[in-house]
Formats: sequence, C-alpha cells, structure tokens
Amino acid sequence: QVQLVESGGGLVQAGDSLRLSCVMSGHTFSAYSMGWFRQGPEKEREFVAAISWSGGSIYYGDPVKGRFTISRDNAKNTVYLQMNSLKPEDTAVYYCAADTSFTRVTSRSTYWGQGTQVTVSS
Repeated sequence: QVQLVESGGGLVQAGDSLRLSCVMSGHTFSAYSMGWFRQGPEKEREFVAAISWSGGSIYYGDPVKGRFTISRDNAKNTVYLQMNSLKPEDTAVYYCAADTSFTRVTSRSTYWGQGTQVTVSS
C-alpha cells in the first residue's frame, strides 16, 4: 500500500519561502507521477503542481506559476515543492498525491497524503 507523508509546512510571512517534502513508502517511487494540491479555508481542493516519474513533464496551476517549483529525487523517494514569494492567499493545507498516470495525478490521484498546513501572514 502506498503511503505519502508530507512535511515542511509552517507559519511564514508574505514574501518568504518554504519547501515542502513528501516521502513515499510501500511501492516503487519511480513508477509514479507525483502532484501537489492545496485546500484553503472554505475553498475546494486546488491543483498546484505535478511531475512525471522521470521529471521530464512538469505542470503548474496558474496561481503558482513562476513562484513554485516541483522537483523529485527518485533515490530518496521524495517529491518537493519549493514555494517562493508566498502570499496570504497561498494559505492552505497542502497535500501530496501519487498516481501511475500523469494525467490522473493532475486531477484525481489514486493516493493522497494527510496534508501539511501552510499559513502565510500579511
């Protein structure tokens, strides 16, 4: 069974940076495309970024383009989300997702982590 554990969330000020990590266990990490989603207060879950198993395909949601960077280290079974120039509207619970399909990981991933809270103060 795939397990995803996120870390790295916290409270930061607007303009600061933060890096989230997500470690996969229970299956071969390099077989999966990985994604990040977020859900802010009283908002629906929103796609943030996705990366294919090789890192050759990367896709971002419009609100984070130019500010966030997704990457992965297959040797460490870890996907990262580097978040720069954070804004109060980035405040949300951030979820890691995994799927064998790159298309599905951008919308309806099979596996999900428990989430990590990111709060950006103004």
